[in-house]
Amino acid sequence: MDLLFKNVRLSKEDNLVDVAVENGVITKIASGITGDAKEVIEGEGRVLIPGLVESHIHLDKALIADRKPNKSGTLQEALSVTASLKPTFTSEDIYDRATRVLKEMIIPNGVTYMRTHAEFDPEQGFTGFEEIMKIKEEFKDFIDIQVVAFPQEGIHKAPGTDKMMYEAMDKGADLVGAVPYNDLDANDHIDFVFEVAKKYDVDIDLHQDFADNADKISIEYLAKKTIEEGYHGRVSVGHLTAIADLEPEELDRIIKLMAEADISVMALPQTDLHLGGRKDTYNVRRTLTPIRKLRDGGVNVCIATNNIRNPFTPYGNGDIFQTAMLAIPVAHLGGADDLHTVLPMITTNPARAIGLEGYGIEEGNKATMILLDTKSYENAIIDLPTKLMVVKDGNVTVRNSRTTEVNY
Repeated sequence: MDLLFKNVRLSKEDNLVDVAVENGVITKIASGITGDAKEVIEGEGRVLIPGLVESHIHLDKALIADRKPNKSGTLQEALSVTASLKPTFTSEDIYDRATRVLKEMIIPNGVTYMRTHAEFDPEQGFTGFEEIMKIKEEFKDFIDIQVVAFPQEGIHKAPGTDKMMYEAMDKGADLVGAVPYNDLDANDHIDFVFEVAKKYDVDIDLHQDFADNADKISIEYLAKKTIEEGYHGRVSVGHLTAIADLEPEELDRIIKLMAEADISVMALPQTDLHLGGRKDTYNVRRTLTPIRKLRDGGVNVCIATNNIRNPFTPYGNGDIFQTAMLAIPVAHLGGADDLHTVLPMITTNPARAIGLEGYGIEEGNKATMILLDTKSYENAIIDLPTKLMVVKDGNVTVRNSRTTEVNY
């Protein structure tokens, strides 16, 4: 064996087990595994989880909050401020900011899989997109990155972007991105991205219905289009805040349609709580997609970061556990029947959403795991534990420790 984890906890129900790793694969899970191993890790009852999955982030726009602040805190100003800054981004600048954030997410925070949106448009060209593609290759031993071809400024309202969508796929993008609410016609936007995705046989990830009110939503059209095109399980949406404004009967109907289409939802609490409800003068809304209703309706729900320290989200440190912790009180996920459903929202749920194969702590799967400094699976999120060891494809990539010295 290459690695042998002794006495670790894999779920709230399981007793302590050992996990053996050889040639990058989990070869055995059982109690009392014996034999030689190059390294034995004494778990002492700590929780071992599959690698963390950051399913929605923008590396190319990180760490720009101090350059031109979003003073109103609205989505509209965030969009306009960022659009004014993008022409100033150089390749070196994007590379520096993106890698700083990526290292922060990998080293202390244990992210091993990521889906990042990379922008391009006729004004800035492919500068940011190409840097993200370069970073994807450079960091492949530490993290698997999927790159989304993302038209932030719209497609039809930014002439030339339609051609660039095809060029981005030819340059190696892993899937097609979209932002229907930021274009001339949301349905036309959706139709176009399906055309691109079908040509390259790739999945689709949309920034969907990011608003406080549900008067202009296109999620129903998207769900029907997904079913019509046979794209079940291949479409994800981020934000989706506007559906929280729907009456219960209408919301239930749309959730049922989404579940039929097998559309995954990436909830983005850090951003959506910051930008939403800015026009509410009292009883300010939470402006978050209805996580519990979606979950209970059979929709695959994930929790993700979106942005770090930019006009959309002027805070964050790359710790997806803190993002999940934020979602617990905001989405009423702290109850006895709810708390255990949160950890899967940053592990198995997003792994399913982004199509990871061989994921999870099971015999025969890739050995990508994290040893947490907590002995309670149930409390794994709320303990905010140190990620003591990160294993990527059987290799120990990160070791963290926590040392405290007290002088009385």
